[in-house]
Formats: sequence, structure tokens, C-alpha cells
Amino acid sequence: MGTRRVYFLAHGRVQGVFYRKFTANRAQELNLTGWVRNRSDEKVEGEAQGDETSVAQLIKDLKKGPTHALVSKLDVEDRELVDGESGFQVRRG
Repeated sequence: MGTRRVYFLAHGRVQGVFYRKFTANRAQELNLTGWVRNRSDEKVEGEAQGDETSVAQLIKDLKKGPTHALVSKLDVEDRELVDGESGFQVRRG
């Protein structure tokens, strides 16, 4: 099993519904590194890195989101791996 890094962009009702916190908590449970932040256009973006199975699980979870979120679309793109990254951060937009 290899390592994978993805960029994700969540569309829909994803701000003000704890989507960033949900993402960070789930990423930490899956031992992923990366970050997540709100954008000014009411979308949420981030990057996640770890083993392929865990990244795939996070993507599946992000398509659903937390209880009050309504994810209409989740864009996902592969990215170059980042060496030496530790932890998963919630960033300010």
C-alpha cells in the first residue's frame, strides 16, 4: 500500500456546520497529515496525506460530512507528497 496526497474542495452547505472540525477529527483518527480551511466563496478546501486506504476513507467521509452539512460536490485531485509534514491543521481562511 502506497502513500497518497490529495487536494479536496467541498461545495454546498459546508461552512458554519463544523465541516473543518469534522475533517480534522476524521483525518487524525485515520493518521493523516495535512490541513483544511474555509474559503471566501463558502467552500472548504484542504489537503490530506497518508496511506491510500485511509485517504480513500477520508474522501468517502468528506462526501457526506457532519450531520448539518449538505455536500453537493467534492472535487479531489492528486498532489505531490509533502515530506516531513506532521499533524493535521485547521487553518484560518
